[in-house]
Amino acid sequence: MPASPPHSSPFGHAPDGRPVECWRLESASGVAAEILTYGGTLHALHVPDTAGRSDSVVLSLPDVLSYAVSPYFGALVGRYANRIGSARFLLDGTLHRLPANDRGHTLHGGPDGFHHRLWEAQPLPGALRLTLHSPDGDMGFPGALDVSATYALGEDGTLALDFEARTDRTTVVNLTNHAYFNLAGTPAADSAADDPGAILRHMLRIDADGFLPVSTESIPWGPEQRVAGTPFDFTRPRALGDGLRAPDPQVKSADGYDHCWVLRKAADPAVPRTAAVLHDPDSGRTLEVRTTEPGIQVYTANQLDGTLAGPGGRRYGPHDAVCLETQHLPDSPNRREYPSTVLRPGEVLRSRTEFRFPHLTGGQS
Repeated sequence: MPASPPHSSPFGHAPDGRPVECWRLESASGVAAEILTYGGTLHALHVPDTAGRSDSVVLSLPDVLSYAVSPYFGALVGRYANRIGSARFLLDGTLHRLPANDRGHTLHGGPDGFHHRLWEAQPLPGALRLTLHSPDGDMGFPGALDVSATYALGEDGTLALDFEARTDRTTVVNLTNHAYFNLAGTPAADSAADDPGAILRHMLRIDADGFLPVSTESIPWGPEQRVAGTPFDFTRPRALGDGLRAPDPQVKSADGYDHCWVLRKAADPAVPRTAAVLHDPDSGRTLEVRTTEPGIQVYTANQLDGTLAGPGGRRYGPHDAVCLETQHLPDSPNRREYPSTVLRPGEVLRSRTEFRFPHLTGGQS
């Protein structure tokens, strides 16, 4: 039985003056999701802990203008999530140049990516479908692209995100959601400024035997490297703080984790398999991420510097959250050895990611 129909409320105005809506999905499990039409942003995700206390497990901001200057808080990211090296790529013999917005490279689709767009909302039973038209040449990418992103909330509390995309000209596409998770709940306004919000105590498991080492500019060197014997080995649950404190040059260069893990091959590429499991020992909350994507970018909020504050006034600092961005591998348009992100006319890109909370159903992950 699907969750109750979504309902909306005003959430201020976009930088261009257009009104922004906040849509709320609720389920019988006590999970509730709030989604903004600005950036397709997951503004809040309320989840009960093992004692029944509910709190949002994603970092939120109080208004649209804060989201407009944030590092992708909760946003839908495109056309190309993660980085494209040197802000260019060759496709079918044509060189495409993109705007550089990260140390000479293109990050998350460029400075005016999908995270800054106002998406059209269509309420559905237990779901919200967001659509966006990206014209040919948008941020330098070829082809007019039509994208839909559907958030659906099941009665068991699973929040599913389904992407579909179609193009009229051969292009490259890589889509994700950029939520900042903290399963302990949103840090309180009166918590100590140096309190990491318990993220260092979060236990993480990643179903991957390899990851992509990166340059000092966060561009992959090349082939994946085995995680065994490194701070990137999360094949068994491990506290994030253990790795973040490791004297590893990859960790130190990024001030934490900002790397892509190459997930184990799926038995059926169309069926989501477990990518990662995150557990907070204090609240008892567990998040299981399942996906059809080949990789997951783990980012430990290394660059949060206290500039942004949540609705309660608590300023967000380094390692206050962790992003688990299911996606294709970074710089794939320039790497023949990586899974292809090419989308051609007549094809449909389909991708599904599920955020499950097994502690609510008694399941184990």
